[in-house]
Amino acid sequence: MVKPGRPPQDPARQRERAHRILDAATELVLRWGYDKTTIDDVAKRAGVAKGTIYLHWKTRDELFTALLRRERVLMLDGVRRSEPATLSALYGSFAREVLRRPLLHALLGDDSEVLGKLTRQKLRGTGTPELFPALDSYLAELIKRGAVREEPGDHATVVGSILYGFLCMPEGMHGATRPSDDQLADLVADTIERTMSTGRPLSDDDAHAVARATRECLDAVTEIAETKLAASMNGYSSTAGSAR
Repeated sequence: MVKPGRPPQDPARQRERAHRILDAATELVLRWGYDKTTIDDVAKRAGVAKGTIYLHWKTRDELFTALLRRERVLMLDGVRRSEPATLSALYGSFAREVLRRPLLHALLGDDSEVLGKLTRQKLRGTGTPELFPALDSYLAELIKRGAVREEPGDHATVVGSILYGFLCMPEGMHGATRPSDDQLADLVADTIERTMSTGRPLSDDDAHAVARATRECLDAVTEIAETKLAASMNGYSSTAGSAR
């Protein structure tokens, strides 16, 4: 209820302010790490009063949970723009977008230097998508259409292991120079294609069905990510309000 004499705040301005605070928090965490970044630091960098931050989030951890959830939504938006039409293209695009977002990459690799307490609390489900709630039905459709072979059986474990193995590759492993981010993303896509594909050409109908299933799977995980972000943002979750 709005107090007498106090005009209601414009939702668009509230949304812009919330994203400005998250922008500031992102910059500071990447510069100093989560454990050394305080609410006072974030308020100063965002140009708001400390109390203003608490109008959006009750605790420091809630603020940073919202931050990681926003990173996930922005990452998925990038994946959607690439319009992947196959399993390998989907995971390759996912790898490329994660590598472009240092906070998500740090969370994926349990980088305590950057995310400190957040990695110790194991907030993976907040910052990095659980690849995908609809993955089993998606893979079943791809097997049905002849795009993915039935063996070895536990497809989600296989593709997940390929993804995490490449994204968490340490510098200088076996004396080799770590590939560039784009090369790593291409390696993820190529390895999944070689491992999972039947190798048979698809009919136009099957190819269209695979593309549709890929889009629907991505839509499903994006909807879940956006719902979780909205829960962390008191309704001010539109990524259009982000200055990043």
